[in-house]
Amino acid sequence: MERRVIWAIVLMMAVAIVPTFFLESPKKPAASAVRPGARAPRDSGTTVPADSSAPVPPPGVAGTPSTEALEAPGSPVDSVVISSPLYRYVLSTRGAALVQGSLLKYRTLGPDGRGDPVRLIPDGGRLHQLALTAGRDTVSLADWDFVASTTAVEVKGSESVTLTAARGGVAVEISYQFEPGDYQIGIRGRVTGLGPAGGHLLIAMGDGMRQTEADSSGNWYEYGIVNKTTESKLTKFSKLTARETVTLGGPFEWAAVKSKYFVAALLAIDSGAAQISGVTATALPNQKPVRRVATTFGMPVDGTGRFGYHLYVGPMEYPRLRAIGHDFYDINPYGWPGFRTMIRPIAVGARWLLVWMHQNLHMAYGMVLVAFGIMIRILLWPLNQKGMRASIRMQALQPEMQRLQEQHKNDPQRMQQEVMQLYRREGVNPMSGCWPVLLPWPILLALFFVLANTIELRGQPFLWLPDLSQKDPLHIIPVLMGVSMFGVSKVGMIGVPPTPQTKMMLYMMPVMMTVLFVNFASGLNLYYFVQNVVSVPQQWYLAKERMKSRPPEPPAPAKKSKK
Repeated sequence: MERRVIWAIVLMMAVAIVPTFFLESPKKPAASAVRPGARAPRDSGTTVPADSSAPVPPPGVAGTPSTEALEAPGSPVDSVVISSPLYRYVLSTRGAALVQGSLLKYRTLGPDGRGDPVRLIPDGGRLHQLALTAGRDTVSLADWDFVASTTAVEVKGSESVTLTAARGGVAVEISYQFEPGDYQIGIRGRVTGLGPAGGHLLIAMGDGMRQTEADSSGNWYEYGIVNKTTESKLTKFSKLTARETVTLGGPFEWAAVKSKYFVAALLAIDSGAAQISGVTATALPNQKPVRRVATTFGMPVDGTGRFGYHLYVGPMEYPRLRAIGHDFYDINPYGWPGFRTMIRPIAVGARWLLVWMHQNLHMAYGMVLVAFGIMIRILLWPLNQKGMRASIRMQALQPEMQRLQEQHKNDPQRMQQEVMQLYRREGVNPMSGCWPVLLPWPILLALFFVLANTIELRGQPFLWLPDLSQKDPLHIIPVLMGVSMFGVSKVGMIGVPPTPQTKMMLYMMPVMMTVLFVNFASGLNLYYFVQNVVSVPQQWYLAKERMKSRPPEPPAPAKKSKK
């Protein structure tokens, strides 16, 4: 029985650890995916989407221009400021792109601007910078001077800003639509002068987001591109090498550039509208590891010259992402590929309950995790009780099982039949003793992802812990978790005959779990610590039952008297 429990623990740990080492990263397309003869771009080096059923843009896409080129002497650059209770966006009339995106509900945790509202666009960067292609000609709008319909908008209802420009027989009109309670930006536009065949719209999404987190390494690691066809796929920046170009062939319902907690996405989900034809990403030079990747999305424009889609520039709040539909919530991964179907329902439920308790019971998230740990242990108490009592009954059957094994040691099949008959006669399920170990693990795995990816827990302190979503800098809570695990195991083994397996579980497992959890979110260690402490009374109560039901030891053989 002890072997079964040990193997159950080992398998659950394997489920938790192995995927982080062996899951394949998104495959990079073969060189043939890029159309032969495609020219390198002038600035960013991005190639053009290929292998798509939708039209693809021609080569030679102009990248995002430098700040000096955008602010050339003699050409005034104006800004349009759009503000609401949620955000503050800034549009530049030079190129009609977003040059600033501040999220007023969230504060920067990193050293650069700590405490200020989160700004997603790096200084000097541009988001949603457009270029047009027709045939083999490419027209970048980055240096066009647009005329804006207004210079400032306070978004109280549905508001729009329209920018227009014309040059060399080509006219462009772009309308940005804003809502006060939504991070989505509606984009509608029209291009005239491209000809009856239409063309292609190339949308440069910058080279990543501004660093906003205290754990900069962890945030850099999460930088990547996510695209959606039948399922979402993530291409992490850190998997690329400097100057490497990756081409992702569409069509895509949506595509996005993300950090750990924030995202800038293009959503082509309107019924009947054109979808994203492809994505190209080129890692900037002189990086190791890669942290900046110039990204361009492609979208076809028909003969009417009209185009339309949405931008989402904001936080990865699960309810907002889910409300958009089309699996947009999958940008925020609750589980590894292949395990999400099993883990996500528990993770979503746990996230909802944690946030609900914080908002409605006005509890700090640290206390929420404490209460959550106690509540889960109480809910699992009856099942744990049943499983542990089954283990006690199994222990009581050990003498009879040993007798059967000795009696039929030369006939393994008969021995197995006799043992199974013994189980049925006594009403014992040999696997029921594993439930106390296995039941908490799905919730623990779900909380691993909730605490690591849920933006509501970002930057939430508790006692000496500066951030429940990050590791304990003093390593106190992982040690407490390991000590409490040892205590639970010690109490739970009262009355259990000592074996090499039980000794290994008692001493090795707490050490292994402490080492494993030392760099995990401190909130996860806090939850597991509470679970262990709360389970001690139940273990003690059942240990007393075990001692009462323990079969009497056979009398020691009498010593022979010396004559």
